[in-house]
Amino acid sequence: RPGSAGMEGSGDASPAGADWRLALWTLCSVLLPVLITAWCSLQRSRRQLLIRDIFRKSKHDWHYTDLFGSPSYCCVCAQHILRGAFCSCCGLRVCEPCLKKADRRFLCKEIMMRGSAGAPSSMPHHWIRGNVPLCSCCMVCKQQCGTQPKLCDYRCVWCQYTVHDECMEDCLRTEDCTFGEFKDLIIPPYYLSAINQMRKEKRTSYEKVVPYCSKHWMPVMVLANTRSGNNMGEIFLGEFKMLLNPVQVFDLSKIAPAKALQLCTWLPCNAVRVLVCGGDGTVGWVLDAIDEMKIKGQERYIPQVAVLPLGTGNDLSNTLGWGAGYAGEVPVEQILRNVMEADGIKLDRWKVQVTNKGYYNLRKPKVFTMNNYFSVGPDALMALNFHAHREKTPSLFSSRIINKAVYFFYGTKDCLVQECKDLNKKVELELDGERIELPNLEGIIVLNIGYWGGGCRLWEGMGDEPYPLARHDDGLLEVVGVHGSFHCAQIQVKLANPVRLGQAHTVRLILKSSKMPMQVDGEPWAQGPCTVTITHKTHALMLYHSGEQTDDDDASSLSE
Repeated sequence: RPGSAGMEGSGDASPAGADWRLALWTLCSVLLPVLITAWCSLQRSRRQLLIRDIFRKSKHDWHYTDLFGSPSYCCVCAQHILRGAFCSCCGLRVCEPCLKKADRRFLCKEIMMRGSAGAPSSMPHHWIRGNVPLCSCCMVCKQQCGTQPKLCDYRCVWCQYTVHDECMEDCLRTEDCTFGEFKDLIIPPYYLSAINQMRKEKRTSYEKVVPYCSKHWMPVMVLANTRSGNNMGEIFLGEFKMLLNPVQVFDLSKIAPAKALQLCTWLPCNAVRVLVCGGDGTVGWVLDAIDEMKIKGQERYIPQVAVLPLGTGNDLSNTLGWGAGYAGEVPVEQILRNVMEADGIKLDRWKVQVTNKGYYNLRKPKVFTMNNYFSVGPDALMALNFHAHREKTPSLFSSRIINKAVYFFYGTKDCLVQECKDLNKKVELELDGERIELPNLEGIIVLNIGYWGGGCRLWEGMGDEPYPLARHDDGLLEVVGVHGSFHCAQIQVKLANPVRLGQAHTVRLILKSSKMPMQVDGEPWAQGPCTVTITHKTHALMLYHSGEQTDDDDASSLSE
């Protein structure tokens, strides 16, 4: 029996030991993945800190991507890579382990030549090996480059010419760069170094500096709002930096237009062109900065302004022939060609002064600058609701389609609620000092340009009635009335005409009672009793692109 009792005791201990070992293995199976994950996260964070440190100290404009959009090869180890870093200025592509070597070995585009004696008037090619565009041709043999699945062939970061490895000769390495197709738009680094030296010596005879003396030189500046519309501005920043001098390209989320436009004072008078990448609000921001240049006495440096429409409505860009919205369908090279070929025109700019009523009102009148239109009524209410919603959840409004869908929702809601009815009983309207008898209306819109509401030619309506000619440079405003949101929708699809109230050089609107929504160029607010006075302020120098016209544009040109 004692022996049997011992056996029973060992039998009891064995299951206990098995349970202990099972618990240990279970603990290890749980802790080991956690420890491995924590170690990997620590290593990843260290790599990210190292990469950020290299990016911060580098003269390259490095960006990291998890997947390159085309077959890519590391410029250091020549291995095929799917992810890594790329420079948006010179186009270098490199894998993560070779990033530090590439940053030390390869020079980026120089925005200004350094250490040059005298005033140079030329510079050699800046060749980068590999990752050339697939559609490029060799400047020597005229055959296609970049066809082999390896790091091969060369590309100049300034003129964008490409050369096969076997066609590259010593003479090409030292040959002067012509700056390629866009030589009339690029600010050469040697020009900036020469002007900088002249400024130090307090000399102002810039006309002797090449290419200042060139008749066809029209340097372009690119001002991009990375927050407009579909958030495409950041993509364009890199593409324009590749084709132009990086000093010509500005991110308006990091630098104000007034500061960016000071580059114009280094360039020929009345020759600079500015391409604004953004919505109508961004264009107005830039035009306000140009007005500040006039106040500072820099009127001879005023540039002409072209528009790349990235916003939601884009009515101003549509009026100027640049389209109702850009979604990447036209290559950046063609955009620059359009800027070169565009014609200069004038755009009326208007002063909108809102004076609150009341004997004890000591606040200064609110003053706005209008480029597109002013309105009171249902469309201003839609804009006010849209802006209130966007301020609460800005991340939801990164798409042009979503923005228009929200506008449609609030427009449909107003058709049912009619918050702006009986407007004619609440306001008085004067055109050039003459009071206008108003019919039953819900909204009044004062137009400076041909398009309104995201592409609608409001003043023309259906086009079946005679109406005075409307222009954006004649010093006249067109004033129309609408019966409500449903009437606005009918006008947009050419099923109705607006209530044309007249044209005038000065518009005065008196809100007698209650609070009404108002807007100037898409910037809405709720306004109490007040007097709104609209008078001519100044002209803006714009660029008109006549390459693409819609059926509406053709019809309006025929009517002229």
